[in-house]
Amino acid sequence: MVQNVNITDKFIVVGDRVLIKPKSLDERTKSGIYLPPGIQEKAKIQSGYVIKTGPGYPVGPPPESDEPWKEQVSGAQYIPLQAKVGDMAIFIQNSSYEIEYEEERYIIVPNSAILLLIREDDELDYYLK
Repeated sequence: MVQNVNITDKFIVVGDRVLIKPKSLDERTKSGIYLPPGIQEKAKIQSGYVIKTGPGYPVGPPPESDEPWKEQVSGAQYIPLQAKVGDMAIFIQNSSYEIEYEEERYIIVPNSAILLLIREDDELDYYLK
C-alpha cells in the first residue's frame, strides 16, 4: 500500500522559524524586458507562502509555587507565532536561509524577519468595525 506523503511532512521547523515556499518570480518587467536570475535574487524583500511553522518562542518554566491547586507544568512551553500555514508572507531576504530539498526550493525565515502576513480566510469585516 503506497501512501501519498508530502515531502514537507518530514520537516520539523524549530523555534520561531517559518518554512516558506517562494513565489515564482516574474522573468519580465512590466514593459516586457527579460531579467536575469541574479537581479531577482538581489531584491531585499521577497514573498512566498508559509508551508510550516515552528512551535514559537520558548518560555521558561513558571516559578515554583506552593499553591497545590495549580496545575504542574513539566513540558516545554512556547508563545505561538502569528504565521499560519497558507499565509502569504513578505519578508526580509537578508535574514533568510535558502535550502533545496528533492529539487524544490524552500526558505527558512525567522519570525522577526517577516514584515507582513496576508491571510485569505480572515474576516475583514471584523477588523474594519
